[in-house]
Amino acid sequence: MQLIRSGTSIGANYREACYGRSQKDFTSKISIAFSECQETIYWLEIIGDAELIRPSRLKSLLSEANELAAILCASIKTSRARLHS
Repeated sequence: MQLIRSGTSIGANYREACYGRSQKDFTSKISIAFSECQETIYWLEIIGDAELIRPSRLKSLLSEANELAAILCASIKTSRARLHS
């Protein structure tokens, strides 16, 4: 259940970030999305360790989650740079 919560929270926080009232608000929301993505990766790893999913499917999900985390991290860095310029 926690995997569903953290996984869906990424999209919800990203959407809120897109409609942020300011650069600071955007940065805050996108940072929350990144944190939720990291939590999702954690839960996927736990599920993998418990062998509750096929390794090939887990590899695909982890790859996608890590790609998303990298995108969110880059967005945070860009947003913070804009805040400080």
